[in-house]
Amino acid sequence: MPTPHVVPPLPGAKARRILKLDETFVSPSQTRVYPLVVDHAEGCWVWDVDGNCFLDFTAGVAVNATGHCHPHVVAAIEEQAKKLLHFSAADFYYPQYTQLCKRLADLAPGAEPKKVFLCNSGAEAVEAAMKLARYYTRRPYFLAFYGAFHGRTLGALSLNASKPVHREGFAPLLPHVAHAPYGELDFLTEVLFRRTLPPREVAAIFVEAIQGEGGYIVPPDDFLIGLRELCDAHGMLLVVDEVQSGMGRTGKMWAIEHTGVVPDILCFAKGVASGLPLGGIIAKAHLMTWGAGSHASTFGGNPVSCAAALATIDLLENGLMENAARVGAFLQERLRTLQAQGSLISDVRGRGLMLGVEFSRDGAPATRERDLIIQKAFERGLLLLPCGTDVIRICPPLTLTEAEAEMGLEIFRECLA
Repeated sequence: MPTPHVVPPLPGAKARRILKLDETFVSPSQTRVYPLVVDHAEGCWVWDVDGNCFLDFTAGVAVNATGHCHPHVVAAIEEQAKKLLHFSAADFYYPQYTQLCKRLADLAPGAEPKKVFLCNSGAEAVEAAMKLARYYTRRPYFLAFYGAFHGRTLGALSLNASKPVHREGFAPLLPHVAHAPYGELDFLTEVLFRRTLPPREVAAIFVEAIQGEGGYIVPPDDFLIGLRELCDAHGMLLVVDEVQSGMGRTGKMWAIEHTGVVPDILCFAKGVASGLPLGGIIAKAHLMTWGAGSHASTFGGNPVSCAAALATIDLLENGLMENAARVGAFLQERLRTLQAQGSLISDVRGRGLMLGVEFSRDGAPATRERDLIIQKAFERGLLLLPCGTDVIRICPPLTLTEAEAEMGLEIFRECLA
């Protein structure tokens, strides 16, 4: 097993040359947390262009579920790439698309038959869900939650409510979108539905099973159960965004399974193809009433991405989900021990390998300290990412071992001290 190894200063000479080109030619809209210029990666380990080695607790923002370049996934990609790279499923058929749709439909919560639409990303998945919800219900309104992040396209962006920078300069956004506090069911029934939002005109409620960008917040089970009951009572659809929380990350295939709630539409992406672009929605079959041409995607469900996804699901079902639950519990226990020792840590939360560590000082969010810890970890060979205003997210590959977890924890302890 590798070990973190960094030769200061960071970034190194080769990385600095790439950063100079990047500054000249790349859109400044990208969000970069620290100057990591990646050369190659394997499992939970990343090497930069200067040969520095990092332990990865980010998985490419929760994308590399099976670790970087897993041999089973790489073999599936190579085999498929030799046969067929692209042949648009918007107009034709190929086996990999259909096989993956069946596999995903079988994995979705609930006994009712499902149908699947494939696209390229989480934002596209949310857009597809928005269109299907309106098409089926013929209703204009959507309801989402404060802290939500559903994507950066204009429709998905209209559901977002986590950071003003996501919306600044892009108005007007999609009309008829209301927001409510995440986890507070009474606000919907006692305020929104009584004063401003007629429930009979709401097409769908969009909710993350665990809020991602909002701070890795796990809602009470009765919140999601209550949303299901409200949707059933008023003819609204329940759309669960599992883009970040799905594909085994929480120890189950879908985070919503921890509650027993069955959504009408489930959005997925990120971890489904271990790094290749793929996303989609799984919907109850009776909702898929839209006809040919009403929604499609040229690249969505590309045969190489589908092959990678089928290989990914094999690995998730054959041990990686269980590993996420086991190593995640190990990490959570150790982090709570750190919290109990009187550190800046005010909360440790999450499920499986989707963990949030919140920081505060004197009862106020410790954003500056959070950011400093992330930078110091990078300098010591541990890759971390922020979320919310004062949270570090821990979302490593699901291949993470307890030995690797302990190695990362030791660096984290040093930075915290």
